[in-house]
Amino acid sequence: MLFGDEGCVVEILILCLIGLAVSSIFVVSQQTCAIVERLGKFSRIAYAGLQFRIPLLESVKSRMSLRIHQLDVDVETKTKDNVFVHVVIAVQYRVLTEKIYEAYYTLHNPMEQIKAFVFDLVRAQVPTMELDDVFSRKDDIADAVRSDLKDPMSDFGYEIIKALVTDIDPDANVKSAMNEINTAQRLRVAAAERGEAEKILKVKQAEAEAEASILHGQGIAGQRRAIIDGLSQSVDGFVKQTGSQPSNVMDMVLIIQYIDTLKDIGANSKSNVVFVPHSPGNLSSISDQLRESIFAADAVKKGNN
Repeated sequence: MLFGDEGCVVEILILCLIGLAVSSIFVVSQQTCAIVERLGKFSRIAYAGLQFRIPLLESVKSRMSLRIHQLDVDVETKTKDNVFVHVVIAVQYRVLTEKIYEAYYTLHNPMEQIKAFVFDLVRAQVPTMELDDVFSRKDDIADAVRSDLKDPMSDFGYEIIKALVTDIDPDANVKSAMNEINTAQRLRVAAAERGEAEKILKVKQAEAEAEASILHGQGIAGQRRAIIDGLSQSVDGFVKQTGSQPSNVMDMVLIIQYIDTLKDIGANSKSNVVFVPHSPGNLSSISDQLRESIFAADAVKKGNN
């Protein structure tokens, strides 16, 4: 029985030793470190890979990530022109590998500490700006947050990589008013552009009408020159062949033109009244009257058309 009890004790001791050996081994993940304490006091920092500790004396107190973290801080404040806005600041930070001890043992809650700094800085910057300046100078706000956070957080073992203003959200009524102002400005610009376009169209139309009138006058002048040249050639030819006086030939041409004009006016269905300025009893003056009446009748015919 004695040897049997001793065998059980040996087995228990072996199991205990195996348990201690196993518990002395631990693994640390990539981009992570482990805080190892010995009897409640800081001992060392274990980095990624297979690590060992002294059983019963040492323990892994905590593990810290060495990756880059992002903290979004929503700050409500007001601008210089008394508009309340929500400014969202995204702070990117990480633990400094050479200050892991300070990062773990100095700050109890580093995120709350960063939030406190961001609240203080934003509420000091934004109230000095008007609402439009907050939108246009958001990079200045972000740079101020980063530069003011960098030194104090570095003392606590944290590196501030970048600060970004990701959102600026004014009150709903303010946004509605801003949209109405923008709409009114765009409508004014559209009205001005539309007026300018109409002005250009009218100017071009007037220029076209002026050019058309010039061309029409040139056409009439050319037509009259062609008529005069044709009459001159006809009169010269008739005088050479018959030996008549040019005035008699012109009288005959005028009478023929007069009769043709009356025939054209009568054939036009739009003609209502025709004034013929001559006296049937005084045919000797018809030549003089025709010179005036032909052009008057021609004008009436063109007006009716």
